Amino acid sequence: MRKPVHEYMKFTDLKDMLNKTGEKYANRPAYIFKTQEENKFREITHKEFRNQVNSLGTALIDIGLKNKRIAVISENRYEWAVAYLAVVTGTGIVVPLDKALPNNEIENLIIRSEVEAIFYSKKYDEVMNEIKEKKNTKVKCFISMDLEKEENNIYSENELIEKGKKLIEKGNREFLDAKINAEEMSIMLFTSGTTAMSKAVMLSHKNICTNLMDIAATIKVDENDRFLSFLPLHHTFECTVGFLYPVSKGSAIAFCEGIRHIADNIKEYKITAMISVPILFENMYKKVIKGIEKKGKLETVQKGIKISQILLKFGIDIRKKLFKEIHDNLGGKLRLLVAGGAALDAEAEKGFNQLGFTMYQGYGLTESSPVIASEDDKYRRIGSIGKAFPSLDVKILDANEEGIGELLAKGDSIMIGYYNNEEATKETIDSEGWLHTGDLAKIDKDGYIFICGRKKFVIVLKNGKNIYPEELEALVNKIEGVQESFVYGKPEEDGDYKICAKIVYDKELIQEKYNEEDEEKIKEIIWQEVKKVNKTMPAYKYIRKIDITNEPLIKTTTQKIKRFEEIKTVLN
Repeated sequence: MRKPVHEYMKFTDLKDMLNKTGEKYANRPAYIFKTQEENKFREITHKEFRNQVNSLGTALIDIGLKNKRIAVISENRYEWAVAYLAVVTGTGIVVPLDKALPNNEIENLIIRSEVEAIFYSKKYDEVMNEIKEKKNTKVKCFISMDLEKEENNIYSENELIEKGKKLIEKGNREFLDAKINAEEMSIMLFTSGTTAMSKAVMLSHKNICTNLMDIAATIKVDENDRFLSFLPLHHTFECTVGFLYPVSKGSAIAFCEGIRHIADNIKEYKITAMISVPILFENMYKKVIKGIEKKGKLETVQKGIKISQILLKFGIDIRKKLFKEIHDNLGGKLRLLVAGGAALDAEAEKGFNQLGFTMYQGYGLTESSPVIASEDDKYRRIGSIGKAFPSLDVKILDANEEGIGELLAKGDSIMIGYYNNEEATKETIDSEGWLHTGDLAKIDKDGYIFICGRKKFVIVLKNGKNIYPEELEALVNKIEGVQESFVYGKPEEDGDYKICAKIVYDKELIQEKYNEEDEEKIKEIIWQEVKKVNKTMPAYKYIRKIDITNEPLIKTTTQKIKRFEEIKTVLN
């Protein structure tokens, strides 16, 4: 089992975490917001944040929501964070919902989760009014994040916070003194997918706090760090690593204004740390390299990398000084990048690290709260997801001759099970408590884990050879002008598969590099590049056919390709 590389504070539950860290970081900024004045920012301290959580929790109990299930749905915003913690640290069970779901699916999940109250932003006024009228759910309390005062029997979150504050002043300690059962379900999270397929994951305080302590034991952040919150908060990766972890370390959080504003937000808020999905970091890296090339400085940077890598062997780090211009273009403070949710291109990871940024790859599932493994401040191996977290055991099931098999994990951060779905729980967690991740992986002699692809997406040829679509996609995505790709097996009459790829090209880049707009000619250009990729692999892995488009692939809110949806589009 991996040993912690950093000392860390221990928590029994999230309330314990808020109390202990609240004392330590009381006057440090917890959240930073823009104001109307340029370069003027408003800050909410960790003490103020915790006071608002306590006030809201007190009010929620006062209106009859003790031990009830309460949903939260909105864009990433401060009110979401206050609501989440006010529910989970003394009121009841929190149910974060995907902000990108259509109305019918939101309604379906509200019914399935049996929530009795819901926090929401004005974007969801319409669907909430429909639900209110239909009376086909258990929801009794609708709580708006935007209303200043109660209106048409809809509570105002802001007003409830004020109400709770007064109750505490009068001596109400029902929320403050609430006892937390760290072993029982306190968080219900739906896996991505349509509501018919999505499963409700039951997580406990013990699950989440174990994960928080594991993260703290491997990756160091402190009260001077500033996180940019970009991924949807309902997603457990952002919720645990990008929200609860910074709160537990006294760090500050700023909300990204959208994908087009990332670079500006990093500079404006002086961001030091960011977690996201690989596609975002890969695109960032491509832009950095493109910018260097345009200035004619690529050769100089490459020489600088060689010199700095030699000096690093002697413990001398000059990367931030040497590549100051690159760091300044990313705000001058950015130091830590953590990728998760899919495989990270090794070139981007290696490149960012060579330029003086600390880039780690992690891996996990909603079912594991979520992180199972990551690289850390001591152990790194490019291309791997690092080693299993200190509290977890991992192993490979049914390894083939290459050592590849299904990755299994066991420990205190593994979910309680799936809500109202005993059959699925038994399929996922075996009788010995091992979580079957559904991911194929291999573990090297030093304990580094390498993910090969999803078990259910592997293409098995007639000759018994396995093809991992993600491996081929990573190679195709490196072709200049390719934004993303989807590799699949097309069934042939002889019962075998033809390996095909749907490729999304970048119109502007293709125009800039090849001065070409005709789609057939663009397809031929990309096909010639794919042939070069083929030559780097054994013949059975060759991509035999491509289709091109400039329309993005169908994805989840965390930018994972919806493979079952995509396969319908290419095989129909």
